[in-house]
Amino acid sequence: MSAVATPVSPMLVRLAAEKATGALLRDHGTLYLVDGRVVHAESPAAPGVDVLLTTGGRLPRENWDEAVDRAGAHRAVGRFLVDSGRLQDGELEICHLGAVFDAAFFALSPTSGPTRFRYGVGHWFGTVRPVSAEAVERETVRRRELLDAVWPYPAVDTAPVVPRPAAPGQTVGARQRALLATADGERTPAELARLLGRPAFHTLLDVRRLAAAGLVETPLSPEPEPEAVPPAPALVPVLPVSDPDIALLRRLRDALEAHL
Repeated sequence: MSAVATPVSPMLVRLAAEKATGALLRDHGTLYLVDGRVVHAESPAAPGVDVLLTTGGRLPRENWDEAVDRAGAHRAVGRFLVDSGRLQDGELEICHLGAVFDAAFFALSPTSGPTRFRYGVGHWFGTVRPVSAEAVERETVRRRELLDAVWPYPAVDTAPVVPRPAAPGQTVGARQRALLATADGERTPAELARLLGRPAFHTLLDVRRLAAAGLVETPLSPEPEPEAVPPAPALVPVLPVSDPDIALLRRLRDALEAHL
């Protein structure tokens, strides 16, 4: 994977090389692979393809429920929607790819928990258009960099969105106006994305742009850590840096700090 210097998920890279089929389970979501290529992804942080289609107004909810009832057991929900005339091939592909990249962004976020792979597990939605693991990793990195370039303070990603008054003459686009109109000071960006039927990443991007423009409240930065306590005198043995338990604690500390 020359396009990504350091893989977002080394296990995903290995599974792609193995052409594995199954489900890659991480703390923040799951990626489904067929022959080493990503065919579906889901995350609690991102609206599923059902929300994007139904809340977005393209598909009545009863049509979605019918597709799941009749084709879910055969892992062919997507195919049923097209064959039954509910959707065109192109619009299903675009919507599904958007949902895959959206969920994968969160599923591949840094984690301190275990990463597991269950061979042979498939998703009931079925395969629409497989995507290479390299493309998923590359897009995940691009999205991280884009968010940080707009507003490098990720605390706004999970905090309730609280609108602030605009400055005289300050305006925003229609999409951001709709987001601000829905923000009630209690819903987080993920909750607003589901309510509006929009991808979660694009909602995060809008929130960070609004934060940069001073149009939403921004959470306070964490308090600085206290100064390190001087080492105790000789009665307490000093463990070498190479001690495996010390290395484990440091990795745990780094992982926890990454989530602050």
